[in-house]
Amino acid sequence: MEAMSSPYVTRRIAVEGGVEGGVELAVDVWRPPAGTDHSEPGFLLVHGLSSNARLYDGVATRLVTAGHGTAALDLRGHGRSDKPESGYDYDSLCGDVVAVLGALAEEDRAFTRPVVVGQSFGGNLVLELAARRPDLLRGVGCIDGGTIDLGGRFSSFEEVKAALAPPPITGRKLSEMERRLTETHPDWSPDAIGATLGNLEVRKDGTVAPWLTLENHLEILRTMWGSRPPEAFAKVHVPVLLMPVESPGAAPSYAAAKRTSVDEALAGLELARAHWFSPADHDVHAQHPDDVARVLLEAAGDGLFAG
Repeated sequence: MEAMSSPYVTRRIAVEGGVEGGVELAVDVWRPPAGTDHSEPGFLLVHGLSSNARLYDGVATRLVTAGHGTAALDLRGHGRSDKPESGYDYDSLCGDVVAVLGALAEEDRAFTRPVVVGQSFGGNLVLELAARRPDLLRGVGCIDGGTIDLGGRFSSFEEVKAALAPPPITGRKLSEMERRLTETHPDWSPDAIGATLGNLEVRKDGTVAPWLTLENHLEILRTMWGSRPPEAFAKVHVPVLLMPVESPGAAPSYAAAKRTSVDEALAGLELARAHWFSPADHDVHAQHPDDVARVLLEAAGDGLFAG
């Protein structure tokens, strides 16, 4: 199944360093059509754990239609990017995003100090980036992420693994995975379903496996567990748009804890506001791209991301 047709080109951007000697990252770049007004800021979109950039196709298409240059990145180990055995810590991942921003800015001024948006783990990552390199960003957006505090929730990494290790899907048929996704996400578009299937490697026999290996998945979880978002809040001096999700069926205790974490982030960040999506799925950017794009465009147009 193909994702929606969009006016983008896919770039491969080389990141130097690391024990592998370099990594190439896939970046989809959308630019407003020639002759149309170009608006600031640009946007760089970063996916979550075990996800991929194509889940942002709908959001990116709407942002570029509004005149904003937009790019979506496949993080290392994910999607169409290289899949090295190491480099899943914040030092390496933030370095990857910095390299991508630099390469994009050389070609298009829309990506000079853009708004960088991350979903789930990607939200935590872009908030960490904002704490480290505020000079590169106009602001950050965190879609159901940025406040995920595994270190506060779990006392040991063994507990993290027990609760959050990915389900064993290797060897299942692609047709079965597509059917299950369609049944469990009845309000998602076929394009969103197709983009989600991009999280999987499809083998010659029609079975699948996750693109992100179990070892690298766990390494990212370890990175998250070892870094407390509340400790980063005071170091973030760019505007932050939190976009948390209230999912139907979430346990009341979990929903209350999420509300508390968002309130604490709003209190701890220098300049921030929150827009809740309720009810919505964790991958709300794939489920409701119009709504996510609208909230981002409102923040770009009313001053939160000004300057």
